[in-house]
Amino acid sequence: MDLDIDALRGWIGREGRQSERVSPALVARFTATFNMPAPAEDGDAAPLLIHLCLAPPAVALSGPGPDGHPARGGFLPQVPLPRRMWAGGAFHFCAAIRVGQMVTRPSTIRDVSLKQDRSGALCFVTVDHLLTADGVRVVEERQDMSSRRRNPCRGHCAPASAAWHLASDRCANRCAAVSLFRADLHGQRNHCDTPSARTVEGYPGPVVHRPLQATQLAHFAARLRGAPPARFSFRSLSPIFDDADYALHAVEEGAGMRLGTARPGGPVAMEAQATW
Repeated sequence: MDLDIDALRGWIGREGRQSERVSPALVARFTATFNMPAPAEDGDAAPLLIHLCLAPPAVALSGPGPDGHPARGGFLPQVPLPRRMWAGGAFHFCAAIRVGQMVTRPSTIRDVSLKQDRSGALCFVTVDHLLTADGVRVVEERQDMSSRRRNPCRGHCAPASAAWHLASDRCANRCAAVSLFRADLHGQRNHCDTPSARTVEGYPGPVVHRPLQATQLAHFAARLRGAPPARFSFRSLSPIFDDADYALHAVEEGAGMRLGTARPGGPVAMEAQATW
C-alpha cells in the first residue's frame, strides 16, 4: 500500500475542539488507578496529566477500526498503515487544572511526515493542543503519533546492557490487567485484548500504555522534587508488557531531571525530561 505523503500533508492546519468538565468522579477514578490521594472537592487542584482523560472520542461500536482505535478519517489524516501508537509528546504546564472547571481543548494538526526505519515506512502526525480551564490557559501540549506497517519489536525486545545503571532513584511498578483496562479510553486492542496482542501484534501480552507510563514518570518527578514540573517531554523507545515488572528511573541533570521506564535488565522503554 503506497503512501501519498502530499495528500496526507494536506491535513496540516485542520482543527478540532473538545470540552469536558473535570468532575470529582473523574478525579476519583484517575487517582484510584494510580494509587494517589484523591482530592474530591470543587476548587482543588486536579492531578497532573488528568487532562489526558478528558473528552476521549465517543465512537459507536460500528465505528472503531480493526485495532480498536476510531476508524481513520475525521480529524486525523487517513494514514494507510495498520499499526498506530503514541510515539511521544511534550507538555508545558501553565496553571493548575482545578476540580469543577470546564476544560476546552482546541487541536491543530501541525505536521505530517514520512520516515523509514527497519520496519519500513513510518508516518508521524504531530498535533498541537492548547487547553484552557474556564478561559485560562492551563496546558500547551504536543502529541507525536506514529503509524507503521508492522511492529519493529515482535515478542520481547532483546535486552540492552547498562540501561539506567546510574539512576539515583527507582520505583518498582507492575501494571495489572485491571490497570490497563481502566487506563484505556479508546478501546485500543493491544492494551486490553490479550489474544489480539499475541496473534495480531505478535506481542507476548497487552502493551502498557505510553500515556500511562508518561503520567507515572511525571508524578514520580513531582514527588522527587516536591513540586510539579513546568515542562515535561517523553519519547517511546520500546514496548513494556503486562507480564513483567518494570521500574521508573530518575537522574538529576542540572536544573532538570532525566527519567525513564525499563524492565529489569531490559532496554529503556520510555525516556523523559522534566524541568522546573
